[in-house]
Amino acid sequence: MNSWVRLHKDDPVVIALKPLNAGDTLTMEDGSALLLLDDVPKSHKLLTRPVGAGEHVRKFGYSIGRAKTDLEPGRWVHTHNIGSGLKGILDYRYEPMPQAPQDESAKGRTFQGYVRPNGEVGIRNEIWIINTVGCINKTCEMIARRAEALYGNRVDGVYHFAHPFGCSQLGDDLKHTQKLLASLVHHPNAAGVLVVGLGCENNRIDSFKEAIGGYDPERVKFMKSQDEEDELETGLALVGELADYAARFKREPVPVSRLKLGLKCGGSDGLSGITANPLVGAVADRLTAAGGTAILTEVPEMFGAETILMNRAADEKVFWQIVGLINDFKQYFIRHGQEIYENPSPGNKDGGISTLEEKSLGCTQKGGRSTVTDVVPYGERVRKAGLNLLEAPGNDLVSVTALAAGGAQLVLFTTGRGTPFGGPVPTVKISTNTELAERKTNWIDFNAGRLLEDRSMGELTDDLWEQIVRIASGEERTKSERNGFREIAIFKDGVIL
Repeated sequence: MNSWVRLHKDDPVVIALKPLNAGDTLTMEDGSALLLLDDVPKSHKLLTRPVGAGEHVRKFGYSIGRAKTDLEPGRWVHTHNIGSGLKGILDYRYEPMPQAPQDESAKGRTFQGYVRPNGEVGIRNEIWIINTVGCINKTCEMIARRAEALYGNRVDGVYHFAHPFGCSQLGDDLKHTQKLLASLVHHPNAAGVLVVGLGCENNRIDSFKEAIGGYDPERVKFMKSQDEEDELETGLALVGELADYAARFKREPVPVSRLKLGLKCGGSDGLSGITANPLVGAVADRLTAAGGTAILTEVPEMFGAETILMNRAADEKVFWQIVGLINDFKQYFIRHGQEIYENPSPGNKDGGISTLEEKSLGCTQKGGRSTVTDVVPYGERVRKAGLNLLEAPGNDLVSVTALAAGGAQLVLFTTGRGTPFGGPVPTVKISTNTELAERKTNWIDFNAGRLLEDRSMGELTDDLWEQIVRIASGEERTKSERNGFREIAIFKDGVIL
């Protein structure tokens, strides 16, 4: 394996595929020798051509920032000598690009799913317990634990998702919480849902029912804890009724066009935009070409690469929706007095990501090359097939929860650093490098690092696609499912009394 890779012919940097030492000599594409002037950690950047102070440094063929000083070939390029080139609120112009060729190999393919009476399709047949307010988290946890022991052999599991909200929230903040939880109530992976309230909270059951809208009373049950003599016994009885209802559903062949994949990256490294994210993009393209749905979020990690997505808008209306998505999120930063173009997290920096635009250029590759068909507000459900952009921050727990609420039955989660986290739906961890996959076998489901070793992009795309079909069909469970890791987090933006 080569010790470095250049991602675009115009890039003045290459990416180290192993640790490199000052004094080493590398042979470049044209046969010339490059003397390293600094140590370069694995997955970090190495300069191969001179770049003057203030000039753009390019990766993927796009600017990832500007040099802070004159840089000479052989230097390690990172936060100490380059900074973001992004500033302020930008103006955008609609410049549509031709649609990329489609991968139609999945057309006509099926998986084994659960078809619900409303036409939605689940890949799991679970019972979900959703509480309207955080002060009954433990009550719901106890009901779920006891119900799993009683009814777990009849369904794919009984799960409760703890959260701290629903009481003392005001205005839009309360509405956002209600909208998010209501969308989870409608999720097709849940054959049945028990909504548990306390009785005195802002998000009381009667108000929450308005947020839920229409529902099947056989599928969704409600319990107000303050009205029950023994809320645990009542809750268990209601879950028993839901388990009876859920047992009616059996897996049956369903076109892959009914799949909705959430796309997420967390704890990136310098290989994220080379291996795992482009791989997920290839899978997303295959799914959307077959009529399915891919959902891309993490809006702040679109900053610096947003025009790539804007130019792939289905029409001018969608273009302006993307502009609104980007600018509204920038205003959110401004309202709270924060720098819009803040550098990536410490873990991202350790992994070789220097600026937000570098992170974004890698992050947006999860969306492949498909046309953007719609923009979805936070907490709402996806309405159109194709590639959707979903309003949510980059935070792993918050964004994965938003993807599930949007309707994703499965989330593809790329990582160069590793995490045990699992969302409310099966969360497939895809490592960017082999070292992580081998070290954290209890976390990682798929190793995209093989792209730099022994597998082509086409081969790995086929491998990951087949694993997705197996997981969707219930033939395989993700590592987070096996470990029992199921969590949600709600985006907080407002006043609590």
